[in-house]
Amino acid sequence: MEKFFDRLLDVLKRDKRFFADDGTFLRNAVYQAAMNADEKLLKLLLNEDFMREKFFSDVAGVKVFDKIEFTWTINNRQFLPDSYTRFANKIELVDEHDNFISATNKTVLVFPYKDCVLEGGQTKDDQKRNEIFYNETLAHDEIDQLLYPKVFVNAVRYSNDAAQIAENFSDDDNLIIKGNNLLALASLTKKFAAKVKCIYIDPPYNTGNDSFGYNDRFNHSTWLVFMKNRLELAKKLLRNDGSIWISIDDDEQAYLKVLADEIFGRDNFVCNIVWQKKYGASNDAKWISDTHDFILVYAKDKNIWRPNLLPRTDEQLDDYKNPDNDPRGLWRASDLSARTYSASCDYEIIGPTGKIFKPPPTRSWTISKESFQVLDADNKIWWGKNRDARPMRKKFLSEVKQGIVPESWWSRDFADDNKIAKYEQKILFGDSSFMTAKPERLLERILTLATNAGDLVLDYHMGSGTTAAVAHKMGRRYIGVEQMDYIETLTVERLKKVIGGEQGGISAKVGWKGGGSFVYCELAKLNQNFVEAIEAANDFDTLKEIYERMIATGFISYKVDPAQIEPAGFAELSIENQKRFLLELLDKNLLYVNLCDIDDEEFAIADADKNFTRSFYFKADTAANTIAPKPTTAAITIF
Repeated sequence: MEKFFDRLLDVLKRDKRFFADDGTFLRNAVYQAAMNADEKLLKLLLNEDFMREKFFSDVAGVKVFDKIEFTWTINNRQFLPDSYTRFANKIELVDEHDNFISATNKTVLVFPYKDCVLEGGQTKDDQKRNEIFYNETLAHDEIDQLLYPKVFVNAVRYSNDAAQIAENFSDDDNLIIKGNNLLALASLTKKFAAKVKCIYIDPPYNTGNDSFGYNDRFNHSTWLVFMKNRLELAKKLLRNDGSIWISIDDDEQAYLKVLADEIFGRDNFVCNIVWQKKYGASNDAKWISDTHDFILVYAKDKNIWRPNLLPRTDEQLDDYKNPDNDPRGLWRASDLSARTYSASCDYEIIGPTGKIFKPPPTRSWTISKESFQVLDADNKIWWGKNRDARPMRKKFLSEVKQGIVPESWWSRDFADDNKIAKYEQKILFGDSSFMTAKPERLLERILTLATNAGDLVLDYHMGSGTTAAVAHKMGRRYIGVEQMDYIETLTVERLKKVIGGEQGGISAKVGWKGGGSFVYCELAKLNQNFVEAIEAANDFDTLKEIYERMIATGFISYKVDPAQIEPAGFAELSIENQKRFLLELLDKNLLYVNLCDIDDEEFAIADADKNFTRSFYFKADTAANTIAPKPTTAAITIF
């Protein structure tokens, strides 16, 4: 193919439009000329026998130009095996009619492998990894099964440090799911659509700092796609009186705000909370030390949603006294003067001892003279112990709101910071802790404002399980989703400690003594097993063995004819391109087992897993073999 391409270049050099002054081949100019059936280009090709034979067909004596064949050739010199080139680009660059997606402007879904290729295990901030990511474009008709509800397996119910196989799911159960969160969210919508009161997520920040389990090296556009696909499903899960809270930092905050405005509606934006994540400047900061994060807050319907009030602190309650033993209870003195001047409220007040009081210069009283006299007669004016002090209004605790309205600035004194979070994690897990967790007090503040006891909370970037742990201690129901392996060694173990009555975080504040339960389960893997094996492979022999198993037992794309793949060409590719090739071979609709295939013997789903899955999706009076109808179209598209 290399020699053929060189011969083609020699022909194209006869047209100055296709080469820059420095000799650079202008591939796009040739592509556009081919797509437009440019007359000069066609004559160049027709005048050469080997080009005419390659790119033209004889139809009733007329030469017909095969522009698809031609554009394959000019776009794919970098890949040696022609069969691989065709296959790889057929998935990535054309639709079902072999037309280039970039030329047709058709709707496509970008299914991000980035969230499937996340590594953990870094123990120091200076251990950077350039991880391999794959971002594949699938045509709309190729994703008909991608978002079907999935089968759940390996369900276990944990309670009081005991564990037993779970063969049924109750609406009151707390749920932890291991698996791809995009596909898990799609499955959850079948049962929990419009039932979640609060969603909190702490997604990858896209900062370029990958010194923790979630890889944070998404390029900007792919990160936005990553967020968009999930937020659209999350919106379906929210109750009409629900809200979503999203942690983010400066790098993507502005872009995420615009994206969230589009999804939830700009009118439903509530607030951008500024949280003080650390105390003091970092001396090694190159520009300005970053000491805060943001929390974007959206309501499903701002006309309905209202936050709860925050309880008053002991310090705030100390402001309320009762020095005159007023039978109406505790009160605090409030200034009667106002900054905004009003002539009708500018008058003299004569105190009980005959002393005369006037408002401060440029100010007036907050109430009219008549209203003042009514309050004074009702013993709601405080003149001091000796009855000769400047008048103050008595504000009774029983008359004010039973709490305080939250502000948008959350200091470390109000909601703790990252240092406290790291300490909490170390107490729980020692050196194997999840070092980017949020403090429990931060989540306690959010859940206090956004939920009441018994409400359902969702976190689909679960991490070490802070949201679930706090929800459990506060008496909220919860669902958590995480695909990393540490869900078993950190997240589940943390929640087992919560059930056992661990006293870290907010436990003392809420009086937590232990108890409760949760169910852990996994999405039933299919091609996902191959994805994980490919990700872990580091040499050709391993990838070759995986390839042979895929062809023998895997579910590969319907567009692939294995007989056309040249083994020699595969061997000549780099390890990165070998991985890319194998990942593109797989049918992405079959990463996990679909609910509609639960009884297919080929997937070998155990009876206990079938029972649990059916109890999750269907009511108890539904026939055991009833399967939900297949959706007719994909739920998520990117334009």
